[in-house]
Amino acid sequence: MMIKGLLGAVALMGGALIGAGIGVQAQAAPALRVESVVMMMRHGVRPPTKDPAMPKGVAAQGWPRWDVPPGWLTEHGGLAVEVLGREDTRWLKIRGLKIRGLKIRDCAGVRIIADSDQRTIATARHWAEAALPHCTATIDHLPQDQEDPRFNALSSGLARLDPAAADRGVAQEVGPGGLSAMDARMRALYARVDAVLCGDARADCGVGGVPSALRPATETAKPKLSGALDRASTAAQILLLEYADGKPMGDVGWGRASAADIAAFSIFHAEEFRLLARPRALALPNLAGLMPAIREGLAGRGVTLIAGHDTNVANLGGVLGLHWHVPGFAADDPAPGGAIVLEVLRGAGGKRFVRATYRAQALDEIRNGGARITRQPMRIEGCADLCPMSRVQALLTR
Repeated sequence: MMIKGLLGAVALMGGALIGAGIGVQAQAAPALRVESVVMMMRHGVRPPTKDPAMPKGVAAQGWPRWDVPPGWLTEHGGLAVEVLGREDTRWLKIRGLKIRGLKIRDCAGVRIIADSDQRTIATARHWAEAALPHCTATIDHLPQDQEDPRFNALSSGLARLDPAAADRGVAQEVGPGGLSAMDARMRALYARVDAVLCGDARADCGVGGVPSALRPATETAKPKLSGALDRASTAAQILLLEYADGKPMGDVGWGRASAADIAAFSIFHAEEFRLLARPRALALPNLAGLMPAIREGLAGRGVTLIAGHDTNVANLGGVLGLHWHVPGFAADDPAPGGAIVLEVLRGAGGKRFVRATYRAQALDEIRNGGARITRQPMRIEGCADLCPMSRVQALLTR
């Protein structure tokens, strides 16, 4: 479907857009037309993916029960995704995107891709029903639980890692002193997580007693964390999802976790992704299966939504050098339902630019069923507000 709308004239008076070290001189008040939008979105709120949620001994008590099977999108999570879908439609209209599917029974021009997990398929459906209420969108996904190579490029053989480069990238992110130094910096927060997990039963309980370690990369497997940081990241995400799903505070961390604790613990999840998902040597191969859809979406005319996982969002963030911070989450932690949004704009003379934003709900908005959305502008690596398409294409190339 053609996108015919124009953004209003945007004043770029006398400014220069810098990308990849190349100055692009702006013309006086050129018209910028939005041609396409690509959204890389994390699925909505889900329970832990396993039952029991973590190995025996990590917590002193049994984990709270959920109303859906492990890893499935919850009802509360689906409603939150619908809030995002309705807001995305409003935002797309403001951007000048006249999508036929918003008005008539024709969803042409909107491409929706989902991984084959129930939570990603359901997320895509909830988003489509809210964003495209006048048509029935086709969602491109494999049968539920059948592995989709697009979302599993390494295990499916679509891509290979350079193990040495991957390990160097992780080591650079770990920094001086290695993982032992990271553990030392986080010791107080580990203790607070253990207090939530264990209460008064501290013997042989918690996550902080085992030093963090890394298994090196292979051609088909990224480096793997174990020990304190790995377990703290998992525990933090489970507690965050309990809170986001609107459970009574007596059921969030057995009544021992506050909202401030949930937000503070988010750093564990963000740190795991900083080490294992954002380094370029890991992120590009892991995105290899989705890269054709991303490139086609940027080159075409329409909207592309990819309903995937936090890893996919972190991968794209790392490749493009994007950073965000949503209230209730640590910096760069992918929020449930959160998305990296890439707008392609054509300016005078046919020059094409990309603008990046991060769209999400604050954690308390998800929990409370709120309708407020945050959209944070992000700078693509090497660029100012707008980035030349050539620069973005170069970053997306292995």
